[in-house]
Amino acid sequence: MEELILSLVKDRKLLSIAEKVLSGERLSFEEGLTLFESSELPVLGLLANYVAEKKNGKFAYFNVNVHITPTNICVGTCKFCAFRKKKGESGAYELTVKEVIEKLKRYSEEVSGLTEVHIVGGLHPDWSYEQFIGIVRTVKEEFPELHIKAYTAEEIKYIAKKGNKSIADTLIDLIEAGLGSLPGGGGEIFSESVRKEICPDKITGDEYLEIHKTAHRLGLKTNATMLFGHVESYVDRVDHLLRLREAQDETGGFQTFIPLAFHPLNTEIPGATYTTGVDELKTIAVSRLILDNFPHIKAYWVMLGEKIAQVALQFGADDIDGTVREEDITQAAGAKAGEFLPKSRLIKLIKEAGKVPVERDTLYNVLKIYS
Repeated sequence: MEELILSLVKDRKLLSIAEKVLSGERLSFEEGLTLFESSELPVLGLLANYVAEKKNGKFAYFNVNVHITPTNICVGTCKFCAFRKKKGESGAYELTVKEVIEKLKRYSEEVSGLTEVHIVGGLHPDWSYEQFIGIVRTVKEEFPELHIKAYTAEEIKYIAKKGNKSIADTLIDLIEAGLGSLPGGGGEIFSESVRKEICPDKITGDEYLEIHKTAHRLGLKTNATMLFGHVESYVDRVDHLLRLREAQDETGGFQTFIPLAFHPLNTEIPGATYTTGVDELKTIAVSRLILDNFPHIKAYWVMLGEKIAQVALQFGADDIDGTVREEDITQAAGAKAGEFLPKSRLIKLIKEAGKVPVERDTLYNVLKIYS
């Protein structure tokens, strides 16, 4: 396979990078930039798939999960967000804890074998520290068997401020309430200049990383994301990936990296358009090649669509996410892939991509291999 890959490379700069990848050497900033600028997409896919299979064999993971979004009322001002509403605005909503539990009961009946609930939402101006903690506590009391993956780094900082507590103490309180891990949302692009343009009031890239590293030190596993395809450059993307790699070197607590394709509908970013299939596959592949210390790369089907997510399993991704069931945030921005895929469909997509479907829990413990 190594000889075949090298024989297909046309560009000399890419050839030297391919040789480094095949020998297991770490890539530099300049080499990451060369990968993004390359038009040799099949070669990038072969290289990334080679790395993915060195790490995880032919396995491609999925889980049986549901999303719950307690509120879309948010004090945030992110220009890329089509989901948030102001209090009193048409379409604004907030669920009570009882309504959250009722939703979960309904979903657990509809989705067989549920193992995870993913909880993120708006920064509600009136909710107290205790209310945010209480959602996690009540869900864990009602569904002790479920793993709770809840609250982005942005939400963690907001909750901590509400309670006048440190990030560490807030996470400790959430862990005691039943929190199992953190999602990766809120990473966007770490570049300060880009964040000033698209989310000026949001936490900085450094704050995002420090919150995740704090979670790692407390024993929590977390995910990481990058929102791409809006106003950022390739330089910004490589910088983002390298800063994640450096943080992972320090704590080792990131489980998977999720490149999130930007959806422009109803956002406030002028001239923004949907990402293309080539850019999506390239970003998956380059992420796999640069993030040598991340166990997994996820092709999030909700944002990529079934077809690109499926092909991404040959471009370095080894995870396709899960059944999902409810996903309001991307839908508000014009997602076209829907909000639910049954387990049978996920298995079919993975098998057709030439991989072995593996049903996992949130922490990547294997539940069943569909060989």
